[in-house]
Amino acid sequence: MHTLSIVLPAKNEAKSIAMTLAGIRQRHPQAQILVINDGSTDDTAAVAATAGATVITHPYSKGNGAAIKTGARAAGGDVIVFMDADGQHDPADIPRLLARLDAGYDMVVGARQRGSQASWWRGLANRFYNRLASYMTAHRVEDLTSGFRAVRADKFREFLYLLPNGFSYPTTSTMAFFRAGYSVAYEPIHAARRVGKSHIRLLRDGTRFLLIIFKIGTLFSPLKLFAPVALAMFLLGTGWYGWTWWHQGRFTNMSALLYTGSVITFMMGLISEQVTALMYRKSE
Repeated sequence: MHTLSIVLPAKNEAKSIAMTLAGIRQRHPQAQILVINDGSTDDTAAVAATAGATVITHPYSKGNGAAIKTGARAAGGDVIVFMDADGQHDPADIPRLLARLDAGYDMVVGARQRGSQASWWRGLANRFYNRLASYMTAHRVEDLTSGFRAVRADKFREFLYLLPNGFSYPTTSTMAFFRAGYSVAYEPIHAARRVGKSHIRLLRDGTRFLLIIFKIGTLFSPLKLFAPVALAMFLLGTGWYGWTWWHQGRFTNMSALLYTGSVITFMMGLISEQVTALMYRKSE
């Protein structure tokens, strides 16, 4: 029988957090509930403490990922459930995530179904992220950015050094689990509309999400990024060589540059692949 810690990062969630905590406490009265107050300027900390949660306060806002790391370090359970404090995630879904962990998985992600996205463009962006991450990992990724997940605490803490302080911790943790060979499952959920104003900005955080996918892609399997680029350069060089040979009867510097670049890019991918393998090797 596992012991359970539930971690909720919160920033200015005074309007919604009491309802969320009440739902959690009703279903999991024995669980350790940690609210990580990330520099809120409202009554989030006081409301959470009144509702019976253990509150850890950051003196200033460090970011959602930093709050997750603080909660993971402070959690005493051997299983940690991460969920939002804004009312999007239903505490009634927690038992289904835990049941999948009991079935042998190391991480279970609440995969948001159609209609759960805040807007059509966010749903479109997430589908793109999911497909790109699926290519990187060679596993089907159903919801890369969902913050509602249950994990085995000891395994999650292995990757704290990789997690960014911003909103991309779900991306990083999912791909790191796949890279380490841990088992990841997805459980369908419906996410409600959040209470209050979202802290995510489309342009700023959308760009960060995309950058973190490529960053973790290079940590996960660099050749899957470098090899297609090298192949494209090789084919472009060959095509340019054929055109110049047919029309001018000579081999140009541009073709030589593209061929050289393709070889260098491929070799960088090979070296990066070896570095990645060393990063994930467990110390004895």
